[in-house]
Amino acid sequence: MRGKGLMKSLQYLVNDSIKRIFYPNCVHLLPEIDLQGVSWYQHRHIIAFIAGPNQVIVRDYEDSEGKDAYVLSNGAQQDIRALEWRPNGGKSLSVACKGGICIWAASYPGNPATVRPGAASSLGTLTRGSGGRWTLVDFLRSHSDEQTSAISWSPDGRYLASASCDSSSFTIWDVSQGLGTPIRRGLGGISLLKWSPTGDYFFAAKFDGTFYLWETNTWTSEPWSSTSGFVTGATWDPDGHIILIAFSGSLTLASIHFSSKPPSLDAHLLPVELPEITTMTGSEGIEKIAWDASGERLAVSYKGGDDNYKGLVAIYDVRRTPLISASLVGFIRGPGENPKPIAFSFHDKFKQGPLLSVCWSSGFCCTYPLIFHS
Repeated sequence: MRGKGLMKSLQYLVNDSIKRIFYPNCVHLLPEIDLQGVSWYQHRHIIAFIAGPNQVIVRDYEDSEGKDAYVLSNGAQQDIRALEWRPNGGKSLSVACKGGICIWAASYPGNPATVRPGAASSLGTLTRGSGGRWTLVDFLRSHSDEQTSAISWSPDGRYLASASCDSSSFTIWDVSQGLGTPIRRGLGGISLLKWSPTGDYFFAAKFDGTFYLWETNTWTSEPWSSTSGFVTGATWDPDGHIILIAFSGSLTLASIHFSSKPPSLDAHLLPVELPEITTMTGSEGIEKIAWDASGERLAVSYKGGDDNYKGLVAIYDVRRTPLISASLVGFIRGPGENPKPIAFSFHDKFKQGPLLSVCWSSGFCCTYPLIFHS
C-alpha cells in the first residue's frame, strides 16, 4: 500500500471501527436472510448502513470538513429492511422500508439534489459547515403500502427491482419516471433479489426454497427448487456468468454456471464445498455470503458454532479456473459483547484490494482491509 492519501483513508476506517456508532434494535430483520444492511458507494469511500428501524447512517471517509456521519431519517422511512447505492447515479441511495422505497441524494451549495416532479421533498437531519446535506428526492410507493423487503439496482442504474414478502409479484421501477411495472408469475413470498453485473440475468428467491433465474431481454424465467432449505444469500461473480447461493439447511454452497450466452437460460448447478465450516466451527448452516468484485475473496457467516468460533465471519480465497474452489484464509471476530454479523459488504472499487465492512450486533461497524500479497 502506497501514498499518504491511501494511508489516511485506511486510518479513518480503522479508527471508526473501534467506536460503537449505532445501537441496533433491528436484529429482528430476518437475520438468516441477507437483507443488504450495509452498502459501499461504487466510486468513492462512502458507506451506508442500517442503524435502527427508521434510520440510516452515511459515512464519507473522503470528506475533509469533518468526521461526523450523516443520519438519514424521515417520517416516510419506517421499518427499514435493505439499502443499496444507485450505480452511475451520483450519490444516490435507495432504502427499502414500510410502504415503499426512499431515494436519498447528496446536495451541495450550487449543486442541489433534484427532486422528481410530483414527489415530496424533505431534508436529512444533519447539515455541516461545508453546506453538504442529504435530500429525500423521491418515495416510490409500493402497492397497498406493503413492506418492501428486497431491492436490487440494474447495473446501469436505470431500473430498480423491489419485492415484498407479502406480495405475489416483484416490481421493476423506471426511477427517473417514478413508474413501477409489476411482474406477476405467482411469486409470493419473495425474500431476495439480485441483478447480475452485466444486467443480462436476474435472480429472485422465495421463502419456500424455490428460486428463479430470469433473462432480462424478454423477462422469461426458469424455476429451480432446493431440498436444502430456503435461500439465505446469493452473489454474482464479476462477469455475471456464475451465481453463488447459500441455503438455510446446507453447509455447502451451490454455484450455477450459465453454459451459453444471454438470453439463454441453459445452466448447470455444481456444489462448492466449505469443509472447514463443519470441521472447525461446528456450525449448523450458512447464513450470509459476499463475494468481492475481483472474484478472489468470499466472506461467509454461519449459524451456531462452538464457543471458539461462534459469531465469526470466515474469509476464503476463491479460484474460478474452470470451476469454483474456495480455500480458507481465516476468521474475523467482531468487537463488543457476544458480537454476531448482522450484515457485511465489500468495497469493490478499492484499488489496493478488497475492503470488507461488517455491521455487528454489538453496535460496531468495522472495515477490514483484505489486502494480501502473493
